[in-house]
Amino acid sequence: MSPKSGKSGKDDKGRAGKDRAGSDRAGRTRSKAKPGADETAARDAVAAIPPAAPAVAPVQGASGLRRVVITGAGTVNALGLDVASTLAAFRDGRSGITQLDFRDVERLTIQIGAQVHDWNPETYFNRQQILLYDKFTQFTLLAAKEAVAQSGLSFHGELGLCSGVVLGTAGGGLNTWDENYRVVYEEGKNRVHPFVVPKLMNNAAASHVSMEFGLRGPAFTVATACASSNHAMGLAFQMVRSGAAQVMLTGGAEAMLCFGGVKAWEGLRVMSKDGCRPFSANRNGMVQGEGAGVFVFEDHDHARARGADILAEVVGFAMSADAQDIVMPSAQGAERAITGAMRDARLNPEDVGYINAHGTGTAANDKTECAAVAHAFGHHADRLMMSSTKSMHGHIIGGTGAVELLACIMALRDGVIAPTIGYQEPDPECALDVVPNTAREARVDAVLSNAFAFGGLNAVLALRRA
Repeated sequence: MSPKSGKSGKDDKGRAGKDRAGSDRAGRTRSKAKPGADETAARDAVAAIPPAAPAVAPVQGASGLRRVVITGAGTVNALGLDVASTLAAFRDGRSGITQLDFRDVERLTIQIGAQVHDWNPETYFNRQQILLYDKFTQFTLLAAKEAVAQSGLSFHGELGLCSGVVLGTAGGGLNTWDENYRVVYEEGKNRVHPFVVPKLMNNAAASHVSMEFGLRGPAFTVATACASSNHAMGLAFQMVRSGAAQVMLTGGAEAMLCFGGVKAWEGLRVMSKDGCRPFSANRNGMVQGEGAGVFVFEDHDHARARGADILAEVVGFAMSADAQDIVMPSAQGAERAITGAMRDARLNPEDVGYINAHGTGTAANDKTECAAVAHAFGHHADRLMMSSTKSMHGHIIGGTGAVELLACIMALRDGVIAPTIGYQEPDPECALDVVPNTAREARVDAVLSNAFAFGGLNAVLALRRA
């Protein structure tokens, strides 16, 4: 037995299992090799490295769950390049759906969409940035800058360590995919730009937002088709509420309006050739849009202490899976997400005054969603207002929930309910108040925002008046 291990008790228990097998059982003494010069130098070098900042600064106290508020909002979409113009379009019931304008659009069966026309990235970014940013990242950064500016936050120092970003997208850098497939397959080139991969990856927007503002806490991307933004915002809400972060930038973006993007969706046969008419008996499909919405979710006490202007409070979130069909929706799955969000928010059905519907304008989605809402709310469903703003800004897929959250904030803060435009004929299977064609003034104290995605993935947020 080695002289150092000859004692009984704690000394023997503290030795590694391998050493004990080699010396205790065999009764032989192992000599300790002295570290060589290289090993000593390596240890000294490691010891000289300053300790890293914590991945997420501890901000949760003993009081339990924190309240979460929204202190900034930003957007880019077909209705406008900022929040003010988007809300004005909601109030006016103005559609952003127009003829599409991009390469080879004449080869498409579907030639309408809610496109951000005359988008000029040179107005906002330098040449090097444009080489790195797909259009969905460009939209995201512009929206994030507006949101952060409104919040009045600066992420230098400690706040940056406990702040992060989680965003939703379904297609990520789809324009970059489309452009470079052309380069390789159509033009026959054998090389693409070295920035293609970092430009098209789904986490590109979240990464660039974290770098732009110095957000060193949680940073990642959620991809759950049409529910991506709601899932992202729900996770951001949970992180701030739990104390895992003090501030989170969150929302989502999409830029699928290119030849390859629309051609793929044409194959599903769910697209309308002439307009988006959610809940109307003569609806015949969805219309795609593009854009981004970004919000600042902040700890309530932190926001109050600095005198922030609070836009709304996020009070609940729930998600569910239909586990049934890859494209057909389930009323039961949607209902479970709706009731789960109300339960998480401690809201009774009669507390909710408005729902921003998923409302795609397809035959299956709209009647399924109405059935889910009617069952979840019972008799109160007849007194609810529910509208689909996709009739104006189109279906922005992974970014749609983020742009739609603006309508929820408008309802709570301004007392204006965005309409469902394009509504022409009542549908007995959608017999709810869908706020047809004209915005409505009404005071509401709590709202829900629904998102029900392909794959049977459902995510519902609950907000309350600040």
